[in-house]
Amino acid sequence: MHDTELAETELGDTLLGLARAAIAHHLGRGPQPVVPDEARLRERGATFVTLTEDGELRGCIGSLRRGRALAEDVIANAVAAASEDPRFAPLQAGELDRIRVEVSLLSEPEYLEFANEDALLAQLRPNEDGLILFSGCRSATFLPQVWEQLPVPRDFLAALKRKAGLAPDRPVPGLMAARYQVRKWKEAEAEAS
Repeated sequence: MHDTELAETELGDTLLGLARAAIAHHLGRGPQPVVPDEARLRERGATFVTLTEDGELRGCIGSLRRGRALAEDVIANAVAAASEDPRFAPLQAGELDRIRVEVSLLSEPEYLEFANEDALLAQLRPNEDGLILFSGCRSATFLPQVWEQLPVPRDFLAALKRKAGLAPDRPVPGLMAARYQVRKWKEAEAEAS
């Protein structure tokens, strides 16, 4: 393994450990997470924490902007994914051993210029780009992992528009978009069982 790969693996293991420890502490099943004294964990970062149970989504909350230290962002988003995702009931302590944690570290979003939605679709890179849509006070994002369920760019965009509360089948005047990439780490099956 190269030094870069080793550093990535260590970072991923650290972020996954912090996320799981934060959830366990929130559920009364462990001590507060201890953040290692590492410079990269103090740098500002934007993360999403995704929880799955038996392969199904169980919670996903994150940050699009680098507003706080990376470790702090992961801890806050892990607790929020377990307790504040409006699509799901809060995670119960008895579920902790069945969930699997994934952490995505987002790159800085790149704003896209496009004349119409066809031009936007032509710029998207399936399985690589996450996408943020903005229209007035509405916005929504899909992580790059969503391409696994929606591999057709037009379907991906329509579902994201629906998530933002926009009409999925009509052009949206003044639509803006930004794309980003992620580095992601996921717990192994054995760790979560």
